Amino acid sequence: MSRPMTHREVLEAMSGLLLGMFVTILSSTVVSTALPEIITDLGGGQSAYTWVVTSTLLALTISTPIWGKLADLLDRKLLVQVGLALFMLGSLCAGLSQTTGQLIAFRTVQGIGAGGLTALVQVILADLVSPRERGRYTGYLGAVFGLGTVSGPIIGGLLTDGLGWRFCFYVGVPFAIAAFIVLARTLHLPPLPQRKVTLDLPGATLVAGGASSLLIWVSLAGQSYDWLSWQTAALVIGGLAMLALAVLAMRRSEEPLIPLRLFGDRTVVLSVIASVAVGIAMFGTTVFLTQYMQIARGYTPTQSGLLTIPMVFGLFLASTVIGRVVTITGRYKRWMLLGAVLLTVGLALMGTLDETTSLVAVGAFMVIMGAGVGMLMQNLVLVVQNTVARTDMGAGSSLIAFFRSMGGAIGVSVLGALLATHARTDIASGLARAGVDASQMAGGGKTLPDVSALPGPIAKIIEHAYGTGVGEIFLVAAPLGLVALIAIALMREVPLGSKSGIELRREPDTREHDVPVAA
Repeated sequence: MSRPMTHREVLEAMSGLLLGMFVTILSSTVVSTALPEIITDLGGGQSAYTWVVTSTLLALTISTPIWGKLADLLDRKLLVQVGLALFMLGSLCAGLSQTTGQLIAFRTVQGIGAGGLTALVQVILADLVSPRERGRYTGYLGAVFGLGTVSGPIIGGLLTDGLGWRFCFYVGVPFAIAAFIVLARTLHLPPLPQRKVTLDLPGATLVAGGASSLLIWVSLAGQSYDWLSWQTAALVIGGLAMLALAVLAMRRSEEPLIPLRLFGDRTVVLSVIASVAVGIAMFGTTVFLTQYMQIARGYTPTQSGLLTIPMVFGLFLASTVIGRVVTITGRYKRWMLLGAVLLTVGLALMGTLDETTSLVAVGAFMVIMGAGVGMLMQNLVLVVQNTVARTDMGAGSSLIAFFRSMGGAIGVSVLGALLATHARTDIASGLARAGVDASQMAGGGKTLPDVSALPGPIAKIIEHAYGTGVGEIFLVAAPLGLVALIAIALMREVPLGSKSGIELRREPDTREHDVPVAA
């Protein structure tokens, strides 16, 4: 069939992908609402809270370029199904966890599976539709993202309050099974051109080791050891050395994990910079909103899930509407610039939070921030897909997801450490003023507090510490919106291509894409 796929055919082919994407989003949003109760129940502290999130992000980050490279070499449909199977295994085991250590380990398995879906959904979408039409369908991705993010906190809250937090991990398994079956029936892709399958194992190992070392450092520095210590020196020097060796390994590899030639393209480099900024701002702040709602404001998991809907509404509306506008007009840069402005403003406004801020104001701030993310997240992938050669589509698409997730993992770790330090210092000084010995508190002040079980005066001190602490990390993240704005402003807007990946495969590989690059 040489004609382009019809809208109905594309939607049928995408149905399993969208369901798989919903599963991965649901897993994070369902759990995020329950995290304060999970960590309290398992006896963990702020570091464990941070690492339950970071472990998944880290695994997703490291595995994303591997999945992306495999997508350029192997059957993409099979890879998606493998990712779903890993995700289901991690979910079932996470629900059986008895310690925070076990939970973190199984969340890592979940992250590896989620990395496959994160990388492959965008790659397969590029197979099905042209860059010019892709904005219309990224709107569907935004809709699924919104549905998963809106329903996740509500489902998570209801499950946590009604059945217990373990069901937050089990709930995604039926959806994953359904996605597996739907993919088998509806997704039909032509075989990739024959290429020698050579996996860059040295590059993958060194990237994983280097990234892990740096993320462990930023997560534990200032808590388990000093910022200036031998542990810091070992982790930082070791991490940077492994990343440098990874670059050398990838330069020599026939099929490098991350083709270094991609960094010779100005648009790719600027998209990477913007993606890091968006990842830090998005993951590194929103993951702590549930702590704000539950600890600083005293709401239940269900209520806190409902109260985060405004941010998701902004993201959903912006990604859906702007996606269609990009398809109609073929212009994307102006909307990405607006998104960066809204992200910066939203983060700055969220930086004013404390435990007394009006919920109406908090909701308005979240809408602005969510709209900024919605205008940026999918369009950054679109820009890169419109730039790279079709033989690098998997690696190029996953590159953006890799750096966005890397930024998110760094953001969660660094901002989590800042929040922990702020809360610990503020609580200690508040208790001292009240004449209370902090060592008499459950966990010695090292575990997340159960505010509802504390006397009123002490609860007020803790609510204030977490209210101002969460506001502070948003304020710290606000300049990252300006970084994204500058990177996008420096981009050249290239006309969006009019042929899908499947159509381009039928042509001789003489050009990177089907439109000339603008001067």
